[in-house]
Amino acid sequence: MTEYDLIIVGGGPIGLACAIEAQKKNLRYLIIEKGAIVNSIFNYPLYMTFFSTAERLEIGNIPFNCLAPKPGRQEALEYYRNIHRYFNFSINLFEEVISVEKQENSVFKITSDKKSYEAKNVVIATGFYDIPIEMNVKGEELPKVRHYYKEAHEYAFRNILVVGANNSSVDAALECWRKGANVTMVIRKNEINNRVKYWVKPDIENRIEEGSIKAYFQSNITEIRENEVEIETPNGKVTIENDFVLALTGYKPDLTFLEKMGIQLSNDELKIPTYNPETMETNIEGLFLAGVVCGGMQTHKWFIENSRIHANMIVDSITSK
Repeated sequence: MTEYDLIIVGGGPIGLACAIEAQKKNLRYLIIEKGAIVNSIFNYPLYMTFFSTAERLEIGNIPFNCLAPKPGRQEALEYYRNIHRYFNFSINLFEEVISVEKQENSVFKITSDKKSYEAKNVVIATGFYDIPIEMNVKGEELPKVRHYYKEAHEYAFRNILVVGANNSSVDAALECWRKGANVTMVIRKNEINNRVKYWVKPDIENRIEEGSIKAYFQSNITEIRENEVEIETPNGKVTIENDFVLALTGYKPDLTFLEKMGIQLSNDELKIPTYNPETMETNIEGLFLAGVVCGGMQTHKWFIENSRIHANMIVDSITSK
């Protein structure tokens, strides 16, 4: 069995950034990614636009050329594919890591759904887009309830309920409305989230104010039925006709996966993993975290532009030993 200096679990932008630094230091490394390269971005809505500008999404000092002020999903996929062409990463795609165990000889055993590996060091860069945060309401298991949104076409001319007031919810509501859907939003707070993209927030607020999109603020879904949804509002319960529910209530890292490795999580609702902020090494020597997974349930704390530095920190720590 080949023993690697470093195995990187996750082939997103931050996992690729770690591989770039490993290449620079001539480390024997391997990326293992359960889906396509930059799989989370691949699963974003088709017409999503990033909040960040192109240069803030760059890795490896390779320019991200973009004609628009903000790049979209398609441009990002093209950029990261070109990154792979340039660096020719050692990467296994469509292979899921099942477990990471530190053995008595201090070498990690990494077991996937295809084979096993050994490595002196491991980086977990698995992001947070794989597990939806559920509403835990009756009827959520119905096929018409979607926790991911791809595009608006199938929702045209239908009664759509969008749950949430963050970027994904607002984008979906506006796109579906523009394709002819009858859109209603259910929003837990009394306003649209302040983190919504600044060029989109006035759009959704104006559509709500003019009545084009109906919004129930300070409200929650209490039950989803085949053709209707029941909503608890400040003025009592209301029932509306409904064909689809887009429950875009956010996503969370696979915290159980981290705990199985022995990574300690905070004892509060944030579930923040234990790591050294100077090296990104966890409470287990040789096991590192990179990217958004470092924030636990605080999934808005880390993103591509502010966690690219994790790659340098991790590889510097490994090579200094």
